[in-house]
Amino acid sequence: MRLVELRESGLYCPPADSYIDPWGPVERAIITHAHPEHASAGSGAYLSSSDGEPLLRALVGPDAAIQTAAYGEAITINEVKISFHPAGHMLGSAQIRLERSGEIWVASGDYQLQQDPTCAPFEPVRCHTFVTESAFGLPIFRWPTEPIDDINVWWRANQEAGKSSILFLHPVGMAQRVLASIDASIGAIHAHEAIAPINQIYRAQGVGLPSTSAKIEPGGMILAPLSAHGSTWARSLKKISDAMVSGWMRIRGPRRRRSLDRGFAFSNHADWPGLLRAIDETAAETILVTHAHRVPLARWLEEHGRRAFPLDAPYQEVEL
Repeated sequence: MRLVELRESGLYCPPADSYIDPWGPVERAIITHAHPEHASAGSGAYLSSSDGEPLLRALVGPDAAIQTAAYGEAITINEVKISFHPAGHMLGSAQIRLERSGEIWVASGDYQLQQDPTCAPFEPVRCHTFVTESAFGLPIFRWPTEPIDDINVWWRANQEAGKSSILFLHPVGMAQRVLASIDASIGAIHAHEAIAPINQIYRAQGVGLPSTSAKIEPGGMILAPLSAHGSTWARSLKKISDAMVSGWMRIRGPRRRRSLDRGFAFSNHADWPGLLRAIDETAAETILVTHAHRVPLARWLEEHGRRAFPLDAPYQEVEL
């Protein structure tokens, strides 16, 4: 029996009778992290990493039945040993390791290999079959070594020009990574109402984040969700320069379409070198590839001697 197979509701582990990041409500869901395309309300029971539980509860509701396990702690369901291992994507994000009768599969969820001060770093897990994301699975996607430096330079230049800076980014994960890393001595930082409550969850988990101002200050930094771009709220702001943080900014088209002043091309998903390194470090015999560029990445792996297959998913692009 295969440890994981694709069904109508998503990746399913038959011997554990559980879904991994199901695409809708199921009886038992094992969750890699609390982003809406990976976790939804209404399931009968959830299994999550301990660090990820507060964000998951905020997403699926206060009354949800959530069981947790620390990173590396094993839980057995119907002879399947299940454990969570850091994915480096955001607070509480995890790879899910499944072991039964000596066979080991790992479902990565979303992951990054760059250092993120807000979460545990990615941990390679050796396995027979690795289910990898490929959100940015093309050679064009390569993130800068110090991506926050460019944001600081842009913010200072705007301040000298008498402008405030508004930065659009994912409200859960990326917003906190940027907030933890930017130079708070430059000026006041304001967090949009969609981001401020998430910041509080991170702080309650012991993640150090600079304080944010309740008001938008002249020359300050404004962190806002991607969905706020073009909104009435955003258009009401005066004397601003706007930018977006997203891996898709590596391609100029999205920036032009959104009429942004700047685009910062990096992500808390692995870039092309990161994907290849992570796959190599698993020593997996078989690679199953999900997300946007699953077909090109699977083909590249096949051409370079790996056994790889793309898996369909109801979501394609992330972040935009």
